[in-house]
Formats: sequence, C-alpha cells, structure tokens
Amino acid sequence: MNHLKHLLASRNLTLPNDFIEKVEQYKTLLEKWNKVHNLTGAKTLQQIDEFIVDAITPINFLPPINKAMDIGTGAGFPGMILAIAMPETRFTLVEPLSKRASFLQFVKADLGLENVEVKAVRVEQLPSEPYDLITSRAVTDTDMLLKLSEPFCTKGTLLLFYKGEKVYDEVNESLDYTIIEAENRHYLLIKR
Repeated sequence: MNHLKHLLASRNLTLPNDFIEKVEQYKTLLEKWNKVHNLTGAKTLQQIDEFIVDAITPINFLPPINKAMDIGTGAGFPGMILAIAMPETRFTLVEPLSKRASFLQFVKADLGLENVEVKAVRVEQLPSEPYDLITSRAVTDTDMLLKLSEPFCTKGTLLLFYKGEKVYDEVNESLDYTIIEAENRHYLLIKR
C-alpha cells in the first residue's frame, strides 16, 4: 500500500477519501482473478499500482464530467479506476471480452460502485448517445478511436486517449488537441 500512496503523493492528485480503500479492494480482486483468467499484463502489485496512477493522472486536468465512456476497459484501466476516483461521474465501461466484463461487473458489485455500468459488447454495437468524455487505453490507433467514438460525440465532448511516444505520429492539424506528457505516458486530449 505504501508504494501506491507514494506514487499518488508524487502526482499531487485530489482524490475521494475512500479512494485508497476501494482501490486496494480492486487490487485484491484483480490479483485473485488474474491468476485464473489472465486479465491484464500487470503481473505484480507494483505494476498494478503504476497502472492505477497512470489511469487517474488526468483528473488533474479534466473539467467536471457528468457522463463518461471507456472503450476497451480490459481489467479496468483506465475506466474502473477513473470511476473510483470520480464518484460523481457516470461511467459506461465497454469491454467485449466476457471474462473481463465479468470481472468488471464483479468489481462494481463488490465495491458498490453505483456510477458504473458495464457493457459486454464491442463499442460498435452500442446505440448512439452523447458523452462528455470518452477514454481509451491501448486499444487501437487514434484514427480508429476517433471513428469508434464518433456516434458518442457531441459539441464539447472530450476524447482522452492514453498513448505512448508515437502519439505525435497519430495527430494532425485538423484536430483540436493537447498532448499532456507524464512519466511513461502521453495523454492525448481532443476536444470536439
């Protein structure tokens, strides 16, 4: 737990009082499920801590959000972690792999997360509706993410894509974007 607290303190994040408690519960569940179902590439608690901090770093630069969608949530990065950190925001976690969607559903129930809805489908199968924020990490390239996000965008929708150094190759001048660089991560924030 000290490792995570140290990482969080270094990022100077404002988090709910119960964030550490809930995220520790999440980590315990992930460690248990990961042994059987191989849900994430993070194999150690230290790697999971780093994934958690990576997931929530954007709360420092995001405005208040009512409704968010995470495309390809996987084992919960970033969508589930953001949902724990932003209890006032309603999150739709889209994860087509049933073992991962089942895990997300279990975490939602176990942690009592009223602000989370899990959709065990591909994002293309969801009906069009507007979101304030759409996130995605390690799913596909920016062009494809823009196409996948289109039915859920309205004027002012923010797109937050968790990228690596190659992000600069994936953006062009037609986008209204900002790239926020953090340790080992580039956050691509696009405004619609």
